[in-house]
Amino acid sequence: MPVGVVVRGICAIRAGVPGLSENIRVRSILGRFLEHSRVYAFGNGGEPEYFIGSADLMHRNLDRRVEVLVRLVDPDHVATLARLFEASLADTTASWHLRDEEGEQRWVRVATSEDGEPLLDLQASLMPRSRQRARVRRSGLR
Repeated sequence: MPVGVVVRGICAIRAGVPGLSENIRVRSILGRFLEHSRVYAFGNGGEPEYFIGSADLMHRNLDRRVEVLVRLVDPDHVATLARLFEASLADTTASWHLRDEEGEQRWVRVATSEDGEPLLDLQASLMPRSRQRARVRRSGLR
């Protein structure tokens, strides 16, 4: 079963190692804004579950802090997260890919398609939608 991981930076997963983790893809999306959501999606045997949380799963956070993890059940929220995960892991989205190259884990920037076309800048594509939602909220139109 394929596993997709989107991280902000440091990642101890050895992704793409033949015979060990060839089914794991690790991506990092770095853009204009420093964002690092704590969002988790699990396939759950064909019934996906999505969670949001406060912890970034580091020992210092889990051992010495009170953290929360909440399952989302609202269909609109679940659909939104499903779309964001799909876009984040898509080969058409600009990102850094963690790859195993000759036994070494290396981050490789992938920003253009094979034919040289720029790939989707996910943060830039989400900003107009966010601005529109803010305008609607300010106007009271919801």
